Amino acid sequence: MSYHALHHRRWRIAIALTAVVAAVYFGFILLVAYAKPLMGRLIVPGLSIGILLGALVIVAAWATTWIYVRWANTHFDSEITRLKAEGSK
Repeated sequence: MSYHALHHRRWRIAIALTAVVAAVYFGFILLVAYAKPLMGRLIVPGLSIGILLGALVIVAAWATTWIYVRWANTHFDSEITRLKAEGSK
C-alpha cells in the first residue's frame, strides 16, 4: 500500500466516524426540539429519556474515538512503519 492509498483509507474512516457522531448528535438535538414529551418522560425518578440519551451521545463520541484510535494503532501505524522501512532501503 502506498502513502497515497493509506492517506485516502484514513480519511474514509475518519469521515465515516465523523458522520456517525454528527448523526447521533443532530438526531439528539432534533429529538430535543421536536419530541419534548418523549424526552421528558421519566424512566425512573430523576432520570428522563432525554438525560439518558444525552449521556449516550457522550458515550457514542468516546466509542467512535476509541474505534479510530484502535484502528490507527493496529493498522495505520504499522503500515506507516512498514512504508518508512521500505523507503529507507
